Amino acid sequence: MRIVIAPDKFKGSLSAPDVCRHLEKGLQAAAGGNLDILRIPVADGGEGTLDAAVGSGFARRSATVSGPTGEPVRADFAVRGHEAVIEMAAASGLALLPQVLSGGQPDSATATTATSLGTGQLIRAALDAGCRRIVLGVGGSANTDGGAGLLQGLGARFLDATGNELPAGGAALANLHRIDFTDFEPRLVETRFVLASDVDNRLLGPQGAAAVFGPQKGATPQDVDLLDTALARFVEVLAREIGFRAERAAEAPGAGAAGGVGYAAIAVLAATRRPGIDVVLEFTQLAHRLAGADLVITGEGSLDEQSLLGKTPMGVARAAAAAGIPVVAVCGRTTLSPEQQQDSGFRQVYALTALEPKVDICIAEAGSLLEQLGKNILHELANPAAADATGTKEPLNV
Repeated sequence: MRIVIAPDKFKGSLSAPDVCRHLEKGLQAAAGGNLDILRIPVADGGEGTLDAAVGSGFARRSATVSGPTGEPVRADFAVRGHEAVIEMAAASGLALLPQVLSGGQPDSATATTATSLGTGQLIRAALDAGCRRIVLGVGGSANTDGGAGLLQGLGARFLDATGNELPAGGAALANLHRIDFTDFEPRLVETRFVLASDVDNRLLGPQGAAAVFGPQKGATPQDVDLLDTALARFVEVLAREIGFRAERAAEAPGAGAAGGVGYAAIAVLAATRRPGIDVVLEFTQLAHRLAGADLVITGEGSLDEQSLLGKTPMGVARAAAAAGIPVVAVCGRTTLSPEQQQDSGFRQVYALTALEPKVDICIAEAGSLLEQLGKNILHELANPAAADATGTKEPLNV
């Protein structure tokens, strides 16, 4: 029997490669090691995208860049031929903030001053590696700077009325007077960008980057107003430098992604925005690698109504359905009804909470619980009547 394991991470617990590893251990233990298992970690364009790339044959590279508060961080990216995958969270992520690293929460100070500079520096490192097609996976960012930091990392200078460079962060853009592109990275002209993001928010206004995502990064209501005004100033000045496309890009779906990094990517880098799961499934070549499989296992930490809007499990389920291969899902917990599960294409959903009802224990012991789920899945494959007894309307008889 050939099984493809293609899950996303279990956020706060296990990375996607770890989920694959533990599931395989359980499956093989139940089968005496006789299964042909292919592990394909996947993601939806946010955190975990880098792992998905490396699991699909990209080579992991690293560079020392500026973190969200200016401290140096060692950030990884992935390269395959002339293509690179950059996970923004690795350089400019919320998890890199000092207060978050020490177990606290982001606050107003970093909400207004965090920068995406390191992401721009990672792009430059990818250019140095010879890459001319770059997938920018956004999600988990600490900044609300409209991507100004990213552009600074590529050589742009953001100046105030006296000609001095602005300090880092979104709030400083309120004093923006001119953007100097004299030393802007020339290799960008021959480079194509893909913005991997499911966020469709525009840059400004009540559904914009500051209003919707700022509070998650520690922004107070006053900070949100300040940041939105500053981002509007950024659009105004950028339009003077590059023309009307700067204003048009601010209205584009996805411009508000990652604190407005989507805006800079669309307006200046001419990035094409695509759903994250589609981009990841493309570079992992999942559809091609499903050939000959008897079963696909996908999943994520929480399988719920949000998952149905295009998250990883749904993308994998669609690919499996197109290939005529049955698919089951594993998760930490699920709120989907049996009808929703069936309508989504899953033959069965296996949740850790079915084995251990305490969520904190599920998080702490996810690895061993997934191994048990792996054994349960194989047991039900070998015993369709057992699968039918659990409530599956169509037994996993492959």
